[in-house]
Amino acid sequence: MNKFFSFFIIKKWFAEDLSQSILFKKKKNVAKISLFILISVLFYACNSEKRVPARKQLLIKNKVFENGKLLKNQTIYDQLYQQPNSSLLGYRMLLNIYNLANPNPDSTFNLKYLNNKKKYDREVKWLSAKQIEGLRKSFWYLGIHNFLKETGEAPVIADTLKSSKSLMRLKSYYSNNGYFDVKAVYKSDSLGAKKAQMKYYLTTGNPYFIDTLRTAIETPVLDSIYKTGKPLIVVGKQYKTEDFENEKSRITTLFRNNGAFRFQSNYVTFDIDTIQKKNKATVTLNVGNYSYQENDSTKNEPFKLYKISDIKIYTDYKAENHNSTIKDSATYNNMHLYGFEKIKYTPHAITDAVFITKGSFFNDTKTVLTTRYLNNLKIFNYPTIQYVIDPKDTTAQSLIAKIYLTPRKKYSFGYTLDFTHSNIEDFGISGSITETVRNVFNGAETLELSARGNIGASNDIANSNDSFFNVSEYGLDAKLNFPRIIFPIKTEKIIPKSMIPSTVFSLGLSKQTNIGLDKENFTGSFSYNWTPKKNTTARFDLLNFQYVRNLNPENYYNVYTSSYDALNDIGKTYNTNPDYADNNGNLIIESGTLGFTKDVLTGETSLTPNDSEYQDVNSIEQQRIRLTDNDFILATNFNFTKTSKKDIQDNDFYTFRTKIESAGTLLSAVSKAANLPKNVLGNYEIFNLEYSEYIKTEFDFIKHWNVNKANVFAMRAFFGIALPYGNSNTIPFSKSYYAGGSNDNRAWQPYNLGPGSSSFSNDFNEANMKIAISGEYRFLIAGKWNGALFADAGNIWNVFDAVKYEPAKFSSIKDLGEMALGTGFGIRYDLGFFAIRVDMGFKTYNPALEIGQRWFTQYNFANSVFNFGINYPF
Repeated sequence: MNKFFSFFIIKKWFAEDLSQSILFKKKKNVAKISLFILISVLFYACNSEKRVPARKQLLIKNKVFENGKLLKNQTIYDQLYQQPNSSLLGYRMLLNIYNLANPNPDSTFNLKYLNNKKKYDREVKWLSAKQIEGLRKSFWYLGIHNFLKETGEAPVIADTLKSSKSLMRLKSYYSNNGYFDVKAVYKSDSLGAKKAQMKYYLTTGNPYFIDTLRTAIETPVLDSIYKTGKPLIVVGKQYKTEDFENEKSRITTLFRNNGAFRFQSNYVTFDIDTIQKKNKATVTLNVGNYSYQENDSTKNEPFKLYKISDIKIYTDYKAENHNSTIKDSATYNNMHLYGFEKIKYTPHAITDAVFITKGSFFNDTKTVLTTRYLNNLKIFNYPTIQYVIDPKDTTAQSLIAKIYLTPRKKYSFGYTLDFTHSNIEDFGISGSITETVRNVFNGAETLELSARGNIGASNDIANSNDSFFNVSEYGLDAKLNFPRIIFPIKTEKIIPKSMIPSTVFSLGLSKQTNIGLDKENFTGSFSYNWTPKKNTTARFDLLNFQYVRNLNPENYYNVYTSSYDALNDIGKTYNTNPDYADNNGNLIIESGTLGFTKDVLTGETSLTPNDSEYQDVNSIEQQRIRLTDNDFILATNFNFTKTSKKDIQDNDFYTFRTKIESAGTLLSAVSKAANLPKNVLGNYEIFNLEYSEYIKTEFDFIKHWNVNKANVFAMRAFFGIALPYGNSNTIPFSKSYYAGGSNDNRAWQPYNLGPGSSSFSNDFNEANMKIAISGEYRFLIAGKWNGALFADAGNIWNVFDAVKYEPAKFSSIKDLGEMALGTGFGIRYDLGFFAIRVDMGFKTYNPALEIGQRWFTQYNFANSVFNFGINYPF
């Protein structure tokens, strides 16, 4: 890189920018100055060969050629022992950070002090010799250079020995995929005095295919079981070592689930013959007899299939009472329960969690299911299941299953303290205390009683006082969990106990001060939960109610300032009542706004229903009524989630969530059947309150691709819609959608985007339909520091509801052109169990602007948005 040329360009750009600085805000200049300093420092270190030793070369690139064709498969490149220094868009940031470090800070210190006697004598007069020596290990002489070395990456030196090892690994990789005759060489290409690239040339030949599959299973009964399964090694399929490993696991599971208690995977071996036929392999599956030691000799005998002759459950086991006397016992469902003290559980509560059955063959899967179910009860520590030979069986083919359960404490107390960030709060402190009561009714039930509180700070609160904490919420919750389905009829055929079902009753009460209206929430639910398959969860809320009471509705126009401004502008022209306005002619909140609105809608002004101003006033009033009215929601909903994520380290997976919710249907059916009267608006009421009726559905899909060992590309697609009908023509605020924020479109503040092309940027905007699509490229910067480049697109709209304002409505497919686009970058610090992130979003396409001004006109620091978040956005 030509440093002089690069510096000249930066200097010219910076000078031009300063000449126009009076046209920009101060924060924009500060940001650019900071960016200039950062770029200058990085240019200073951009000599990537700076720390490359003499007669050595920096590895710039690897290239792998397969049969003369350059490969781009990342999996192949991951086999190489040496990888070039990481880079972003070709710039090796971590290498250049490393190059900034002084390789010999001791020599620099000696040169300054110990080799300069005059300077040393001068400074030792006011600093002792010991203090000067202490400077050697100070941050400025040693610490900063160690930090740069640890943060950056040392140059990767091209190493022929490691290239030879890479060839061996490449050969092994191809061999595992059926290429047994691979020829491989490497070549080092010099790209300069201190730069090189490694090229690997592979000649694979033709792959081998499975030609014949034979079996040699010495135990006849296992041979019979094997024939009931479907092999993973298929004749005609290309050889893959992975298939053989999977087949070994399949056979082991098959045999152990059919009674072969002593069988282990090491009894399965394969003989592969590739000599007789070209590019074809004959596979022989070998399963030997059971081998065991007797005295000093090894003996073999056919495997036996074991059946369960007895099941013994110890309900209060502890290591110290292992040899104590049993004081209580019970028998239920062919199982024996024992207690060293009085048994405190209803027998069926325990036996329902046991999948092992008397008289059945030993089965590994049933053992695992039993362990999972018992652990899921949350009243025992992790259970232990042991099998012993039944001494009463002379054939020695019977097992006694012994299940040891160690109870947790009946009462336990817990608390949490968290620092939070949400769509309303810029910063918050939340805490809770929880009392858990286990085995409430002696049926393994758990009851959780909790109190929670939160205080926070928000810049979005209208008329916020001078105090830092201007948001608060506190509440009480109760949750009762039954480890089974509570229903009048049996549901075993629909939801078998292998799906670990549960029934949950919950009640909650909370009071919050947030966006200015303030609310009280009363909630409750009666729900069923189960896991249909691995990594899949389902929840069905048979009943879910919510009562929302607005405590401060008169503050509406202080919160929704754009609505007030629009109404006030009309009032200045058409208001005829001087009592509605202050000395400046502005409508008084709330007497003036309500009075003027009433006059307009009752014909007391010169406006008529055909006037656009009349329609605007009507629309504003409808919105106000909807957002200040109290809501009662009685809903039924179903939630389904499926993920392919294996563990927390998995970076190549997908997650799919869907939800469907129906509210008010049951109440309408009862109201119609009972022939209840309607109110003056033609709607039914319950407790003198119109209940909500709607249907709502959501689809959320997240996918992660592991680009390489350190980089990930993630995307998210979301669609949600809530349609009012029957007793409602709008959706409650608590069930509507918003756009913007740290987990949505990060170029806008929460609630500031949309609906559609409307520009009510000062309101808490919401609507009943939402589309959102996001993409994010995540990459390693250094150590626990990660970066991200992202693009977020989406918006909210009103559809099939009472909103008449055209810019906010979704009327046709053309309205997809109102999807906003935000792009930006972020920094994340990964603490392992969670990550702290800061994202900066730029308004790339803003649908609230005029059509010709939507692209890039607000793409600057002045209109950028900082978002602070905990963990990744998706």
